[in-house]
Amino acid sequence: MGKDDKDIKISFKLRCQAWWNGYDIEDVKARLQAQETDDSQDKAKIPEEPAPAAEEKKEEGVSSLPWDKLRMEMTQLIWGDGYCGPGGKEHIEKMSKLLGLNSKMSAIVIGAGFGGPARVLAEEFGVWITGFELSKELAEKGMQMSTDAGLASKAIINHLDPALEQPFDRSYDRAFSKEALYLFPDKEKILKNTYDTLKEGGLFLITDYTLSNAEALENPDVQKWLKQEATQPYLATTAIMQEAIEKIGFSLRVNEDISDEYVKLIEGSWSKAAAIAQELAKKGSEGTKAIQSLMAEAEFWALRAKLLKEGHIRVWRFLGYKQNSELQ
Repeated sequence: MGKDDKDIKISFKLRCQAWWNGYDIEDVKARLQAQETDDSQDKAKIPEEPAPAAEEKKEEGVSSLPWDKLRMEMTQLIWGDGYCGPGGKEHIEKMSKLLGLNSKMSAIVIGAGFGGPARVLAEEFGVWITGFELSKELAEKGMQMSTDAGLASKAIINHLDPALEQPFDRSYDRAFSKEALYLFPDKEKILKNTYDTLKEGGLFLITDYTLSNAEALENPDVQKWLKQEATQPYLATTAIMQEAIEKIGFSLRVNEDISDEYVKLIEGSWSKAAAIAQELAKKGSEGTKAIQSLMAEAEFWALRAKLLKEGHIRVWRFLGYKQNSELQ
């Protein structure tokens, strides 16, 4: 076997570093092959050059779906007003029971989106909510929706800059992250920020996308999905997420796979897509553009559901508890 034919084995850590910094796995392998005569330490290095922006990482026929006005409208037709993904009002109410909320509490919602979950918690439990969203477009739309609903001070939606050393301005009783941590490049930092902002005895409910195993990152469909995301993702395995949560100081009270339930939420919402498309078709050229946006969204979610069914990615639920210092 010639030198160029050797199969270079890439560790999972290196795979993650390569993906997170915008490098193609095969390109990293090629670079390592070219460095075979160097020492083993040099082989393990990721080339030190600027990572391309998410929108530059495109394959033919694969590009990110930006949060433009039309996409915002289409996603809410499918998921409901205030939502850009699975889980409407009833789902949020059911899941949030794990947090033991009451009207004397304050909470943060990470991955607030259009603010639907934040407004449900504020209206149903009387909790004072501050939502944080990585997408400026979604954050601005979400805050406007809270204002329109008369909840400008009760369900605030802010844009979150993950680079800020302290993104949260005060202490909170509870925290909820809805499919958002996979978008943060530094998991330990956002987990530590959340831990620090929680009062003693606080609870942190997390639902998130995780890799089922190390090899899943190289699956072509997984990479296709990730490249379609409006915000560049940084996926980790379930085991790595669990380790990171506990390393920060949380004790895990819930640690469960909810992928099957999540797929049902996806399929249940998209079952009405045909009827929506029929109504849009009556609007002429304007409706045609909307249908195109709707179909792009449908393909995006169909791929995600496929990956969940095949087991390449999972949706996991964690409930972390910040123990009282006197009990430690």
